[in-house]
Amino acid sequence: MSLLQISIAALPFLFSLASRNGNAIAPCLVASILTVLLGEEPHRAVVAWCVGVLIAAVAFRERLRAS
Repeated sequence: MSLLQISIAALPFLFSLASRNGNAIAPCLVASILTVLLGEEPHRAVVAWCVGVLIAAVAFRERLRAS
């Protein structure tokens, strides 16, 4: 994988760091790692990446809602 692909795969983890509590950090980290590991099979990597982004988006939405 190239550096660009790895940085895109890490986006759910980086996005989860902006959440209010740390509950979403571990699942997003796991999703990012799975995305990198499944990089040879793009359709499976996309599913793992989308799950990570969904978890991070919900956590970020809760932060915005709480403030």
